[in-house]
Amino acid sequence: MIKRLQKKYALSEQGARDLIKGCLACVLQNISFMFPVGLLYALVSDLMGGGVPQAKTAFYIAGCVLCGGLILLTTWFQYNATYFATYTESGVRRITLAERLRKLPLSFFGKKDLADLTSTIMADCTFLEQSFSHFIPELFGAIISTLLISISLFFFDWRMALAALWVMPVSFAIVGFSAKVQERMNQKAMDAKMACADGIQECIEAVQDLKANNAEDGYLAGLEKKIRAVEKRSIINEFGLAAFVVTASLILKLGIATVALVGSILLGQGTLSVLTFFMFLLVVARLYDPLQGALQNLAAVISTRTNIGRMNEILDHPIQSGENRLTNNGYDITFSHVGFAYNTGETVLRDVSFTAKQGEVTALIGPSGGGKTTVSRLASRFWDSNTGKITVGGMDISQIDPETLLSLYSIVFQDVTLFDNTILENIRIGNKDATDEEVLAAARLANCDEFAEKLPDKWNSYIGENGCELSGGERQRISIARAFLKNAPIILLDEATASLDVENETLIQTALSRLIRDKTVMVIAHRMRTVAGADKIVVLENGTVAEEGTPQELMEKKGVYARMVKLQNESQNWTIG
Repeated sequence: MIKRLQKKYALSEQGARDLIKGCLACVLQNISFMFPVGLLYALVSDLMGGGVPQAKTAFYIAGCVLCGGLILLTTWFQYNATYFATYTESGVRRITLAERLRKLPLSFFGKKDLADLTSTIMADCTFLEQSFSHFIPELFGAIISTLLISISLFFFDWRMALAALWVMPVSFAIVGFSAKVQERMNQKAMDAKMACADGIQECIEAVQDLKANNAEDGYLAGLEKKIRAVEKRSIINEFGLAAFVVTASLILKLGIATVALVGSILLGQGTLSVLTFFMFLLVVARLYDPLQGALQNLAAVISTRTNIGRMNEILDHPIQSGENRLTNNGYDITFSHVGFAYNTGETVLRDVSFTAKQGEVTALIGPSGGGKTTVSRLASRFWDSNTGKITVGGMDISQIDPETLLSLYSIVFQDVTLFDNTILENIRIGNKDATDEEVLAAARLANCDEFAEKLPDKWNSYIGENGCELSGGERQRISIARAFLKNAPIILLDEATASLDVENETLIQTALSRLIRDKTVMVIAHRMRTVAGADKIVVLENGTVAEEGTPQELMEKKGVYARMVKLQNESQNWTIG
């Protein structure tokens, strides 16, 4: 049962146990509300029998105090078992989702965008927080307590019990049968929300380009349509939900009428006592209140299926796993007949084979879309290849846990990600245990001191969201400094010097030459002068290795590499005029 609840509601094991506890607490609370009815029934019985005996006065006073205390106790228990436990589970759920995302391959993120994932972790968890504190425990609590009370009613009079209870299955059936309709409406509403969130995020990120091209009015007009679509879907959802819930509630209220009608007939026939009739009227008046709330809760629980489905999509996605122990002998990276295609099915690499040797710089070059960046992603196991084998020092990387494997790599990507923190702390990400002296040493290797020393707070200067206070070249140098600080045996540089001027590019290359001793270095570059000093060049074209060798050997072949060098040399002579 625990496992089933975990799967059905995207809960942790403790969360599933707390959900059961919350449902039981709601059952006890609802039953405690029926004790005053029983006490009132006994009091009326005594009054109709000639008055309340003096000996029973203390009993009724004690009964009132006991009922009040019991209601207070069960309410306190219900509050703790639902609200407090729910807030704890909400935090656990967000952390679990974040931890799961950390272990998923990048192929998953290729199918998702940032707004969608953020909405799942924040908005969906918030919605479920409300469901598990208000809807689900109260729904099951109302159903279970009502069943227990209903069974007891048959012991008093089965005819009156049927008159009181026939409306319950009909009402719940109406809401239950609306499940598929609600799911369709909720999915459409969710799609509209995601489209709107994507549009807002895109507008914020692209505001500079929109302004530069005078495209703000046109884009905002389209964004307004998306916002209106969210509003429209929300109204339709509310109307659709109300149509089923209100209908079910109206039928539920008919139970009071049928109890009064059947009771009157039986009284007239003399087959029902006035006291029993009075008791049934009291019970149904109290019984239908939680049931009416249960109908609304049932509709709300059905609505959570869309949110739970989005969470389970993350939780159920296969993770990259492997051994936590490295077994490599050296740090040569070998691609052996590797093939790869993204989710679109378009083949990116076909039968790629080469070796990047330890102590050498291996440069990957070729036309855009040739597969250079993909090779670096596969080498670090951000994705897994579809065919072939990739090894590091003879160790099959597909059998190694990605986080363990990445301890061998220092990586600088073309797109730099920085945090709204100081320069020092942004560099320290490369090695969180590094001292300030070690961080500064790595920063100077990357030539960061050239701009950091000029800032008001120097190395303790905050650089804004994603380093917005810095230039592209300065941001990239911080990223390179991280790689220096990590000081891993394998270095992957994906257009690492693309945003640097010639002078700084030369300084970085000088620093790299000091760093790469006895290390495996794989460089992706478009500038031919950047890779002129490489030990080996691998030319990727149309997803295959077109040629490989030293720069001199490839120039003599007069192939793809020689042609690219020639074209870049010619472009340097181009002038505006």
